[in-house]
Amino acid sequence: MNRLSQKMNSMQMRKNRVRAVISGTSERPRLSVHISINHVSAQLINDSTSSTLIYVTSVGRKINGTMTEKAAAIGSELAKKAKTAGINKVVFDRGSKLYHGRIKALADAARAGGLEF
Repeated sequence: MNRLSQKMNSMQMRKNRVRAVISGTSERPRLSVHISINHVSAQLINDSTSSTLIYVTSVGRKINGTMTEKAAAIGSELAKKAKTAGINKVVFDRGSKLYHGRIKALADAARAGGLEF
């Protein structure tokens, strides 16, 4: 197995490990975060009906600043949309990433916006 396929396999295993204990419901949806090299996206997912409730991304938008500042802006916008939809509590799904840096900035901004997790 070459290095890239081993890295992707390890990421998938970490993601599956996190996803095994986290599930979103209608009253407490799952906040799934994806951060690529250039963009940040977050969505609230109801796993019981397999539907996306709210989706926010930085693709196609002009958000100035570093990636950490972009993540914080996406987190605060997601919290605003969730509050208008009547969602207060969520389950945080960090995927295969560690909880620090950009992931932590998004989570802190969402908490500051009024989401509980």
